[in-house]
Amino acid sequence: MFQQLKDKVSSIADAANVLNIDEVLLALTSQFPGEVIFSTSFSYEDQVISHKILNNHLPIKIFTLDTGRLFPETYSVWRATNEKYDTHVKAFYPDTISLENFVAEKGPNSFYESVENRKDCCYIRKVAPLKRALKDNSIWITGLRAEHSAERHDMPRVEWDESNNIIKYHPILNWTTEEVKQYVNENDIPYNSLHDKGFVSIGCAPCTRAIRPGEDFRAGRWWWEDNTKKECGLHIHQQAS
Repeated sequence: MFQQLKDKVSSIADAANVLNIDEVLLALTSQFPGEVIFSTSFSYEDQVISHKILNNHLPIKIFTLDTGRLFPETYSVWRATNEKYDTHVKAFYPDTISLENFVAEKGPNSFYESVENRKDCCYIRKVAPLKRALKDNSIWITGLRAEHSAERHDMPRVEWDESNNIIKYHPILNWTTEEVKQYVNENDIPYNSLHDKGFVSIGCAPCTRAIRPGEDFRAGRWWWEDNTKKECGLHIHQQAS
């Protein structure tokens, strides 16, 4: 079954190069009924995609990962999104026992102490819940953009995710920040007010800060770590084979 899905990656990629985003999303729901899912963190990018899904009433499931340490502003845009589109974005949470044991052993802010601790925290709060969310789905839609990370510059818009056995589609991978902002403004889409305060990539509150003039997009995430380690494990880029 997985090989059959992998074989479809190239055909979806070809379609993504010809059709517009709305047409690709619609085609995916027809080809994979009930098996298309979108993960949102309520960022600028994710709000663009949520609008395309919800405004067009597409049968695509939308979920978010509530780590328990999000900014108040993130919860505000979550509520505003539900209200504007008359929807209920589903939340997936960390396993209670795993989180309790981790905090009891390492402490509530152990992620500042080592990369290993931080990645363990990310795994419990994000990666493990993500795997539960993606289970039994064939297409995972994301809001990744190439501008956000040097590792994403050569990423294809459609790829096979071996770790989750799923096809990933990044509709706005090549959009610029200005294009994203323009789309949000033109369509009156709710967005996270932290973006107006210099926050670019918004995650957990203890691990995110605003970037300074001239800094890289990812400088505001895990700023105490080396730049080469700034991934949480949600998105592992792998070429389709």
